Amino acid sequence: MSSTDAARARGTGWSTAREVWALGDYDRIARHLLEPFGPTLVHACRIGPGVHVLDVAAGTGNVALAAARAGASVVASDLTPALIETGRRRAAERGLSVEWVEADAEALPFADAVFDAVTSSVGVMFAPDQVTAAEELLRVCRPGGVLGLVNWTPESWSARLFGVLAAHVPPPPGPPPVLWGDEDHIRGLLSDGLDTLDTLRHDLVVDHFATPADLVRFYTEHFGPVIAVRSALAGEPARVDALDRDLLAFAEETDEGGPDGALYRLEYLLAVGRRSFA
Repeated sequence: MSSTDAARARGTGWSTAREVWALGDYDRIARHLLEPFGPTLVHACRIGPGVHVLDVAAGTGNVALAAARAGASVVASDLTPALIETGRRRAAERGLSVEWVEADAEALPFADAVFDAVTSSVGVMFAPDQVTAAEELLRVCRPGGVLGLVNWTPESWSARLFGVLAAHVPPPPGPPPVLWGDEDHIRGLLSDGLDTLDTLRHDLVVDHFATPADLVRFYTEHFGPVIAVRSALAGEPARVDALDRDLLAFAEETDEGGPDGALYRLEYLLAVGRRSFA
């Protein structure tokens, strides 16, 4: 991370979403840990040839690329230019056609009711104004279209990780992003615009790391929120050390011990709804 990035990340410790997610190497997180979410949403939303898809807060394209591979016509939107550029490169390397658009999930630059399927994988949940973001997802989805989301649950490993960070630097104001993974909360956000909404909790199993220390090292080097919080504590080595100790303790406590190393279960909520015709 450059000194300029570090300086921008100070203040609240999280700074703006655009800056935080540009820190580190989110694509490493997306490819190494989160890639299964692409096929999961494509299958759950029955995305295939002839389906016009918008993937919101697309990151570097896990869902968008999976949808394009399935034959859909795909638009991927994200707030962070650096992630869009990486997504474009990933699509080009795979010979996939995806249109990339820089866009805020709270103000999508698309007409009403133009997409057959609107998706987001642990993305739109980080929009500060949850009500507005939900309204935008519904607005751009055509009547009878499908809305598919993957979100971390409030009880998940990921939620607890954010709790560790928040104990050292206060998070941004507003409702916690992981509320999008609560069944009652997401129904409150979306049910007025949907005829049906089915939800099911699953676990993403992460067993790529030999030890908890390896996992902490990976997140410290590549995950924007961790980098932002450590940057906010720069110049206070005792507080950085305390954060690092807490991260390692958390990783050790939640390691379930796989056959070949550390193993973690990251609970998420899969939510799939059908847009109402009214």
